[in-house]
Amino acid sequence: MTLIELMIAVVIVGILTMIAYPNYTSHVVKSRRGQATACLQEASQFMERFYTTNLRYDQTTGGAAVSLPTTSCIQDMSGRYVISIGSVNANSFVLRATPQGAQASSDTQCGTLSLSQNGTKAVSGTAAVASCW
Repeated sequence: MTLIELMIAVVIVGILTMIAYPNYTSHVVKSRRGQATACLQEASQFMERFYTTNLRYDQTTGGAAVSLPTTSCIQDMSGRYVISIGSVNANSFVLRATPQGAQASSDTQCGTLSLSQNGTKAVSGTAAVASCW
């Protein structure tokens, strides 16, 4: 194998890398966003179970404030998204998935994802809700 053949092979690998890497990172961002939407839906189901038990979203029958449990889904999102209760009262809630770190800088079109008690989905970015959810 000559040096020219080796250089041609390096150039071809470089070109393929330049094409593949942006597609790969885009796919990773979308996969993490999909995991965040699943976590929001899991948290929403917790809130509905909480309501069934206490007949309100904001506190228990004993007066203790609601807080999301630390599920494996929420732990897996650590460093990428923060799943939290955006607002809550006796009859409604809004859950939020706020991107963190590299996810926040890479996913500016969708931004923070929100889910309410009636299933309304929202995003803080410029993209359509359907493309982010």
